[in-house]
Amino acid sequence: MRHPVSRLRFRALTVGLALAASALLPAGSASAADQYEWAALGDSYTAGGFVGDPLPALGDPARDGCDRTSGAYPGLVQQELEEFPPGKPVHLTNVSCGNATIKNIANERQTPISPVQPPAGGWTAVDTQIKRAGLNENTDVITIGVGGNSLPFGGMLLKCLEEGASLTGSCREYYTNPPEGEESIQEKLARIQDEYIEMLAQVHQAAPNAKVITVGYPAVLPEDGSACNRLALTELSVIKHADVDWLRDDVLKRLNTTIKTVTDFFGDRYVDVYSSSVGHDACQPAEEKWVEGICGNAADYWPTTYGKLHCGLLGKRVTLVHPNAAGYQNTAAHVERAIRIALLDS
Repeated sequence: MRHPVSRLRFRALTVGLALAASALLPAGSASAADQYEWAALGDSYTAGGFVGDPLPALGDPARDGCDRTSGAYPGLVQQELEEFPPGKPVHLTNVSCGNATIKNIANERQTPISPVQPPAGGWTAVDTQIKRAGLNENTDVITIGVGGNSLPFGGMLLKCLEEGASLTGSCREYYTNPPEGEESIQEKLARIQDEYIEMLAQVHQAAPNAKVITVGYPAVLPEDGSACNRLALTELSVIKHADVDWLRDDVLKRLNTTIKTVTDFFGDRYVDVYSSSVGHDACQPAEEKWVEGICGNAADYWPTTYGKLHCGLLGKRVTLVHPNAAGYQNTAAHVERAIRIALLDS
């Protein structure tokens, strides 16, 4: 949560930036374009999943199974930009989608997997996010938060749970020296780098005048794996402490480094939300964590069971290490600042 004094100072800064941006606009430019166009692309860490109200609302025929919510950072940033516009209004087009991979941004259609009121025949495949967002020469700023599902981090987490339940298993060993048919972590990260390069190239081609902002992942794991209670499903459950340390250093941090490296190569802006979220991981007390554990607190519409996980017995829901409201507020503060700077530079 932002401290009230810090929030007031931040707002004063944003007003100053807005005034500066207005002063720099050439005469008559407002009539040419009366608003900025912002497109938010990404996976569940952008969409929201179980934080806030579903967008579109439950029962709305426009629901697509992507689990976008009002409590995720695009909506929070939009509220701030509406209250303190950066020279002129900012129009948000949010096409983020839970379980999206890097390839779903530009190359491949996605079939959503939302567990919330799916239609009888399952969700219909949706187009690439570039097409859904309508990116073009009039797009001013694009935020992208994607990459985890391309590992896939969720699948690796479940494998670590499986290995942790055994006496001798180790997901570190499994992904460092994998069985035939499974990529090693080195191969996964090399592939992700290639996919991210191709994706950013296509984003720039679709929106040649846009400022592109990539968003990294927060500190979902503690800086010391031994901080986790292996009996607690509200944390990381039976994942071994050594595997927690490996997931943090060799998977999550390297994923963020890969995203930043490619972003820098294109001359785009990378938003680091990891540094500010250290100490607010899934193994912290409820009042301090910005990321829910395997089971956690979520809106009532979110499921209590997933496969063999039964979080309802704890009075919790299946959150599988995703941000809560405080986590999204932290990300929103950093993304908002990046957007304002990008628009000031445009």
